[in-house]
Amino acid sequence: MIIKDILKYAGKYEISGNSEIDIKGIEIDSRKVKGGYMFVAVKGTQTDGHDYIEKAIETGAAAIVCEELPSELKEGITYVKFNDTEDAVGKIATAFYGNPTDKIDLIGVTGTNGKTTIATLLYNMFRNFGYKTGLISTVCNYIDGEAIPTEHTTPDPITLNKLLGKMADEGCKYAFMEVSSHSVAQKRIGGLKFAGGIFTNLTRDHLDYHKTVENYLKAKKVFFDGLPKTAFALTNADDKNGLVMTQNTKAKVVTYSLNTLADFKGKVLEDGFEGMLMDINNTEVNVQFIGKFNAYNLLAVYGAACMLNKKPEDILLQLSLLKPVAGRFDSLRSAKGYTAIVDYAHTPDALTNVLNAIHDVLNRRGKVITVVGAGGNRDKGKRPIMAQESVKQSDRVIITSDNPRFEEPQDIINDMLAGLSKEELSKVISIVDRREAIRTACMLAHQGDVILIAGKGHENYQDVKGVKHHFDDKEVVREIFNSEV
Repeated sequence: MIIKDILKYAGKYEISGNSEIDIKGIEIDSRKVKGGYMFVAVKGTQTDGHDYIEKAIETGAAAIVCEELPSELKEGITYVKFNDTEDAVGKIATAFYGNPTDKIDLIGVTGTNGKTTIATLLYNMFRNFGYKTGLISTVCNYIDGEAIPTEHTTPDPITLNKLLGKMADEGCKYAFMEVSSHSVAQKRIGGLKFAGGIFTNLTRDHLDYHKTVENYLKAKKVFFDGLPKTAFALTNADDKNGLVMTQNTKAKVVTYSLNTLADFKGKVLEDGFEGMLMDINNTEVNVQFIGKFNAYNLLAVYGAACMLNKKPEDILLQLSLLKPVAGRFDSLRSAKGYTAIVDYAHTPDALTNVLNAIHDVLNRRGKVITVVGAGGNRDKGKRPIMAQESVKQSDRVIITSDNPRFEEPQDIINDMLAGLSKEELSKVISIVDRREAIRTACMLAHQGDVILIAGKGHENYQDVKGVKHHFDDKEVVREIFNSEV
């Protein structure tokens, strides 16, 4: 694609060199640059792409996009200067990959909890309706059934547009995408046109990056501020930030709720470990999901499908057939008569939601044992809160290692224990080895009890000192259950 065509919608820029060069690819990682590529130098949180301009030219870059021109301009290289390359790169990538969101109805899901469940259920539902559909999520990306592994909730703008471009080429009609606060703040979704946005809830998370809850909220809100008037903005009316998110949007605002008047109103009629009976807009439906937090997720799915012009009766039928997402309230039953639940809950609010759901079903007929940790090199402020929430709603708590990354697991555990009183500590055991922690919880459990193993959910690894070691909570639970027989 010719440079001047790639830059057409990217904003104001200055160019030095030939604007008629045919560009073969775009990269923000100099290691991936090949002959005839355009290298975009972005100032990231860890490294500055400007430091790698020379390397990109050595590996074949024909054009350099930057904020600061190098002191020496190489002959035969085209240089393009923007005030903000982080803002420009998404628009450049969208143009290069043929404006894929002009051909696909792209729906973004944002909020602290529920993004993966809602996006994945919508993806599964619309495939069941017979459409070719794409999914961009924490667990895995999919192009109509073809799995594309993922490393981030929202990929970098070039990977993202390449993925959406492939979806468009494959004939996808819809794509459902988790939109993280990081991706909004870092302008990874720049240049994309959304047909709809969904807000789930907002609680404390990612404060290591955003510093304050207000900044975190603003990052989420920017997504809704940018929606076009042709889109819908579906928001949780029961969350105190629900209508704040949509107050400046041009999109059509619609609401969902369990507690107040809304466009999409729900109620949990019966709840059990096998599923729930719900009322949605005055029609009863049995679903294979557990807990109030999942009732909100299903309402969001119902509302979004209605906004995409599906018939309510067809949507309800699909809701009754859908199964929970991997690592989200995954329930396993022991031969000894107790239940283990594996869940991705890694924020205080998510932990509270899962424990509330367990108590709603248990109704004091058994004990709750919680295995929980916290990730390393992330928001330290939530560690004591995670411990407090666990102790508040559990009979026993085992604090263990999660993904320690580059921190010492015991230091993370100590940060969690620091939030507990002497009385609360009497309910707690700390075991650094996660496998032993899960084994101990199983040894403590009796018939009718529930073990919650929180924090990692679908993940099949433990991140230690930059190395991902195989570790799967569900796998460990099954091994223990098999040894009990």
